[in-house]
Amino acid sequence: MNVHEFLVSPAEASRREGPHNRIVLSSRVRLARNLKGMPFPGWAKKAERVKALEAIRPAVESLPQMASAFSESMDNLTVMDKNILVERHLISREHAAKSAGSGLVLNRDESLCVMINEEDHLRMQALRPGLQLKQAWNAIDQVDSKLEKRLNYAFTPDLGYLTACPTNLGTGIRVSAMLHLPGLVLAEQINQIIQAVNKLGLAVRGLYGEGTEALGNVFQVSNQMTLGESEADIVERLNKVLAQIIEHEENARGTLLEKKPKAVYNHIGRAYGILANAHSISSKETMNLLSLMRLGVDLSLFENLERWLVDELFITTQPAHLQKRFSEKLSAEERDLLRADMLRDRLRTVSRPKTRSNGSTGESAEKPAE
Repeated sequence: MNVHEFLVSPAEASRREGPHNRIVLSSRVRLARNLKGMPFPGWAKKAERVKALEAIRPAVESLPQMASAFSESMDNLTVMDKNILVERHLISREHAAKSAGSGLVLNRDESLCVMINEEDHLRMQALRPGLQLKQAWNAIDQVDSKLEKRLNYAFTPDLGYLTACPTNLGTGIRVSAMLHLPGLVLAEQINQIIQAVNKLGLAVRGLYGEGTEALGNVFQVSNQMTLGESEADIVERLNKVLAQIIEHEENARGTLLEKKPKAVYNHIGRAYGILANAHSISSKETMNLLSLMRLGVDLSLFENLERWLVDELFITTQPAHLQKRFSEKLSAEERDLLRADMLRDRLRTVSRPKTRSNGSTGESAEKPAE
């Protein structure tokens, strides 16, 4: 089975729901582990990486949580396969660059994924829709406990789990949530929030993690310290910070509607106008405009548009998904043309956003100008 036959459709993936999913798109808990007595992947020779893969992959495949899983060596995946997995946030960009000696095991419902020989021998992660950090932690903790009985981890009592990067030393845990924060961006409060979060020892990154920009007003918030604090405490601390960010985002949206309704309608109306009518559009512009349409859905400005359709378009308009849809090699210009065609087709039945004379969302729409 190839990876495309295994993955759920973008339509199905976009319908996954979880707590606070107006703002929290997904929760993830990742653990980094290494095998005792074997060089880290970045230092290992090809034969050593292959040896580690041959030890780890069967152990992961044998887990009950991985029944009917997709399992493959990275050198057997095409560039498009890897890019689609990146666009689905199932593997990192770093892992997509790997080939022989690295591998992937992904469970049936795409809630558990193990990258083998990325930066560490094992990068295992649990993913959940919405704000479900505790559930994600419990899921990956069970996987880790079972694997620790089958694999000899590199561990010392003083330093905890040994990792390729010192920032992962100790628990090896990275807890993160992907947040949609258009209200804070439009209110020009996002930099204050990022600075406040950084002071609390947390990191704020872009859509695809470290070194990437916040396309579509999507930000990843995660812990930075992994040593000297228990996993449960890290999860709880991040949960508290996320609750505050959610409150700030909700407040920003409410204040914008109350004090600058025309500015909000202008942003959302222009986004709709371009997406529904453009004949050429880039991936970056599409994501930023879809973010504003998603905000419009959350503010009840669209009568016949569901959030899942916007979320689906977030996925299907990205380069690798677009390339796969048309099953041919496309230039960037060709992708921009086909992306626009797709958007016009999918949005053809969506009415333009409503506007309110006083900024509320409970009154009838204003009459359009003659």
